[in-house]
Amino acid sequence: MQDNEPLSNKEKINIFLPLVLALALAGGTWLGFEMASNKNNSYVVVSDQGKYPAKSGKVEEILRFIDARYLEEEPSTQLEDAAIEAVLKELDPHSSYISLDNIERVNESLNGNFEGIGIEFYILEDTIYVVGVIPDGPSDQAGLLKGDKIIMIDDSLVAGENIYNSNVIDKLKGEAGSPVSIKVKRAGASELKEVKITRGEIPIFSVLTACMLNKNTGLIKIKNFSGTTYEEFMRSLEDLIDNQGLQHLILDLRHNPGGYLEAATKILDQLFSARKLLVYTEGRSYRRKEYNSTGKAMFNVNKVVVLIDESSASASEIVAGAIQDNDRGLVIGRRSFGKGLVQEQYKLTDGSALRLTVARYFTPSGRYIQKPYDGSEGLYGDDLRKRYESGELYSRDSINITDSTVYRTVNGRIVHGGGGIIPDIFIPLDTSRINAYFQSTNLLGRDYIYKYLDNKRTALVKQYPTFDNFEANFSISDQFLNQLVDYAESKELKRDDALLSKYKAELKIEIKANIADQLYGEIAYYKTLFSVDEMVQRAISEINRTNKSTPVSAMNEKETTEVQNH
Repeated sequence: MQDNEPLSNKEKINIFLPLVLALALAGGTWLGFEMASNKNNSYVVVSDQGKYPAKSGKVEEILRFIDARYLEEEPSTQLEDAAIEAVLKELDPHSSYISLDNIERVNESLNGNFEGIGIEFYILEDTIYVVGVIPDGPSDQAGLLKGDKIIMIDDSLVAGENIYNSNVIDKLKGEAGSPVSIKVKRAGASELKEVKITRGEIPIFSVLTACMLNKNTGLIKIKNFSGTTYEEFMRSLEDLIDNQGLQHLILDLRHNPGGYLEAATKILDQLFSARKLLVYTEGRSYRRKEYNSTGKAMFNVNKVVVLIDESSASASEIVAGAIQDNDRGLVIGRRSFGKGLVQEQYKLTDGSALRLTVARYFTPSGRYIQKPYDGSEGLYGDDLRKRYESGELYSRDSINITDSTVYRTVNGRIVHGGGGIIPDIFIPLDTSRINAYFQSTNLLGRDYIYKYLDNKRTALVKQYPTFDNFEANFSISDQFLNQLVDYAESKELKRDDALLSKYKAELKIEIKANIADQLYGEIAYYKTLFSVDEMVQRAISEINRTNKSTPVSAMNEKETTEVQNH
């Protein structure tokens, strides 16, 4: 080959190959040192767009390290639950995680049913008393009665020491169609009676009672808004209108924490004869969605009054807000809870669930009634105590309105948002409801009543064959009250004669209501209490003092003025 001849490709490769190999070796050595020094670091993978880092899964990574290296073994599911709950606590007071252990109980209350035998029981001095039997349920069909004392469940003796509610529930609950044998001691019978029951689906009723209070005014009390509430409400309303002469309705939503929004709007639809906006929702990922009445109510309800208190929340406030903003009726009671956030429930892979806040809801006038929160559950949960200490539960003038924006009803009345629905007519809290001695005496009084009725149940029903007869003629004597208080004292509740004197009338009506419940059923219990219930009696008074042509929203001009002056 001549000196000036160009080098071939093969000759060029032979010259540069040692250099390439040297560089590769050096680079590999450097990369190896770098990887060794960073082997415990987490790496962020950049997304295809190069704009946002992908999720690194730090929570999962930490849990894996704990599982592999922590000095003691910790249940991974408990750690996962704790991590999820800590994350949700940073969002709002109503986003929540429902663990697998609790999901069945939560779903039962919302779906409106569970599987079992359909009774309420109460454990008193190591004896299981049947204090409630669900109508047409498995136990009712099998012949179990209020007042029966359960002695055996299948082959297990359940009378005696160390009886707990959870043990009894475990023995009584079971799949629909499965049998259970119960032996009971029934008043007046010398031998135990065997009751064979086939378990079934048991409804959890959300309508606690539906009854007439006088010849034209009825009351429906709803404890929560579940999947069956609308159907229950319609059955109750139909019976009250078609069979008992209802013209005017009192809707009792006190102590109702809410539930399904759809149940609330469907009930509202039955209370409007024209198309009206009932509520609307909006969120970051949710466009405005309006819920309107159809104007096709199946029944004619004239005047409507809604009862609320500081425990009425969510769907209860939707109902009260729609009635108030549309001037459809009066809202009576105390300022409601103040929950204006909407949650959706998402099922997770292991069967647990996430209940996530996805939107806000607004009343027809545009009010957002969520009370302030700062992410601190303590401050948010302390609201009721603050209301009590400020005097709000006893005086309308003490209500703290956090939203100064003026909202108007369809007839021009001023209403306010920011922290609940403020009623048109304010009713102060009954002090007996928060007095510890009254509550303890009343609770122990129920024990005494169960014992009292052991040998008196049959005689009382014979003497007072109907509830109307009982209501008119049965009264609690001072002697009976003293015997009950003596029993409470024997259970280490120190007697307080001053408070007894102060709350004597209230205690007597509670005792009478509890006896009525055992003899005639739950409706009798509520009707007895409603006869002296200040909110209920005020609602009746407002309905009665106006003629039929007067709009219900104008039933109390004084209270309307008070709302406008806030």
